[in-house]
Amino acid sequence: MDITPQNDAQQPISDDQELAKALAGVMPDVPDPVVLDAPAQIGQIPTASDETPEEAPALPPTESTFMMPEPTLSSPALSATAADLESIKKDALGELRPLIDRVDLPAEEKFDTYLMLIRSTDDSTLIAPAHVAAQSISDEKRRAEALLDIIKEIDYLSRNNQQPAA
Repeated sequence: MDITPQNDAQQPISDDQELAKALAGVMPDVPDPVVLDAPAQIGQIPTASDETPEEAPALPPTESTFMMPEPTLSSPALSATAADLESIKKDALGELRPLIDRVDLPAEEKFDTYLMLIRSTDDSTLIAPAHVAAQSISDEKRRAEALLDIIKEIDYLSRNNQQPAA
């Protein structure tokens, strides 16, 4: 395959279309690339206020010129308040609680999930299954840390249950 330039003087390649032509001659097995106009490449659609010649034909909408709408403050994802998020968290924790025993996770991840549930709900009934998960951790160092976490959670829950309500 001869890849030497046909001219003795090399000319700089100035745009994507010329580059595509040059590459097409060098790499015949690669399909021709689709070269888009500059506004479509950067996600901009020319508007009536842009300075464009009157005789320039309007480009038909294509996948490359489609723009996603910018999120606004009224979008549901952005308008969630702290109370909304706390409510969603409470619902998710309540939904997760009966399912956690059915989740097939490694012992360490299962323990971490139980610990998160305990810390989020202060539910002392989760201590026993968390303890079982901690005992199943094969790495002795990590198992020791998990057992210490169980002891800390029991101490915390015991202190909170002994304090009179204010």
